[in-house]
Amino acid sequence: MTRHTSFVLRAGPGALQHVRENGLEPADVACMPAAAGGPKGLALLPLDRCLARDWLPRAPRIELIGASVGAWRVAALAQRDPIAALDRVQYAYVHDQCYDARPTPADVSIVCRRIARAARGGLPLDVRAGVALTIVTARARGRLHDRESKLAFAEAVLSNAISRSRLAGYLERVLFHAGASASFLAAEPFDEFGRVSVALDEANAEDALLASGTIPLVAAPVRDIAGAPAGNYWDGALIDYHLLLPYSRLTRAESRRRIVLYPHFHDFVTPGWLDKHLPWRRSASGHPWLEDLLLVAPSPSFLAGLPDGKLPDRQDFYRYGPDHAARIRAWEKAIGECGRFAEAVMRWLESPDPSLIKPI
Repeated sequence: MTRHTSFVLRAGPGALQHVRENGLEPADVACMPAAAGGPKGLALLPLDRCLARDWLPRAPRIELIGASVGAWRVAALAQRDPIAALDRVQYAYVHDQCYDARPTPADVSIVCRRIARAARGGLPLDVRAGVALTIVTARARGRLHDRESKLAFAEAVLSNAISRSRLAGYLERVLFHAGASASFLAAEPFDEFGRVSVALDEANAEDALLASGTIPLVAAPVRDIAGAPAGNYWDGALIDYHLLLPYSRLTRAESRRRIVLYPHFHDFVTPGWLDKHLPWRRSASGHPWLEDLLLVAPSPSFLAGLPDGKLPDRQDFYRYGPDHAARIRAWEKAIGECGRFAEAVMRWLESPDPSLIKPI
């Protein structure tokens, strides 16, 4: 496999124009999102390490924003020692999730808290200079405010199928922020989900990271996070699965245009977790929020060479069952193989060829 066949590139017209006219330097990158997606996010850890070593230190300022597993990745990347933090997240995510056949929500929450704690290293988040960190969560409201039943969530799912805006009656976006400057999302709300901005600090960092990865009915809700509005907090992916956000607030805030660099495991963007089985919700070319976005993802041919011919995913917990050692071997092998994808991407970043970019 050649270096160019291991990844695919997609971009909005603004990002493509920038690469054609100016190439690409670390200072050109205004933001790097990290999507939710469970174990699929493990594929991006080798690229995270490469970026942490060779790219992000040369970016004078950048915003890192993530939901769910993406929140744990960016929390690690934002630190003064990101490699050690990424190593901790990988070990905890791969090795600690050895569940019984029928784990309770409390069981899952205990393990997920270990991963959130691993992202921090058991210490206060030490966000390095020039980095703004945003963790995305979803606070229950409406009929979900006081109810955690399957029926209440079924109502939310049906409402979302009718219209994504209807889901806002059940969930509110709450952003936890730390670092260099106020998040580009901290200004006026930009959709029906609103936005509440909360300072990320020692009192709430672990709970915010846990909440961002708390899947409804699978794990227990995180209640009443310090410094944030009271209530039950859930996975940020319920609202912002692939982080389709108004990036132009950031990329065009200065006289020169900057771009969003988006390492992803898919070559498309789906707004919410409940939209992933609604293909018509995938963002079509021309969406204004994708104008300045450059997305890079593993190619189908590369994925075919991974264990089981795919990225790690939640079905592996059922596929491997009680054979935790086999699942761990498969996941670690997949992560190792994704080092080739990471190296190829880094070569392209150092000498970008815009002819490889397709429209998003």
